[in-house]
Amino acid sequence: MSRAGFFETIIGVAVIAVAAAFMAYAYGASGKAMGRDQYRVDAVFGKVDGVTIGSDVRIAGVKVGSVSSNALDLRTYEANVELAINGGIMIPEDSIAKVVSDGILGGAHIAIEPGAAEEMLREGDKITITQGSVDLLGLAVQAFTSQASGGKDREKPEVDPLGEF
Repeated sequence: MSRAGFFETIIGVAVIAVAAAFMAYAYGASGKAMGRDQYRVDAVFGKVDGVTIGSDVRIAGVKVGSVSSNALDLRTYEANVELAINGGIMIPEDSIAKVVSDGILGGAHIAIEPGAAEEMLREGDKITITQGSVDLLGLAVQAFTSQASGGKDREKPEVDPLGEF
């Protein structure tokens, strides 16, 4: 084999190794790969804008898991979200799961506020208290349009026809 052929072979092997490493990272970050030290819990939300498979699940801002799947319930039109939680993290049964925006550019994560129950969630359990995402753009537009009108949209109080007695 010539010197140029050997060099091309080494570069080819390096490219394949980098591609394999990237694929392994992408698969792990997608939330599809679930390790042995994780358990799954479910939550049902009215709205999950910005939450995708692989989105973080956080407690007090610390990542404790990821979203492993989400699907629409065709009967109730709510979002069923499956969370993969790290095995060392125990979550009380009365905890609250909220969809929290990561910022104005989009993206969101699930924030869990632990409850006070002594019973902990186990594999396959469901978080029953949830809060869906808030439409920040809609709120901003509503605030700006009501400010721009100078409060003209407010209803005037009804005048009492009998006057004050």
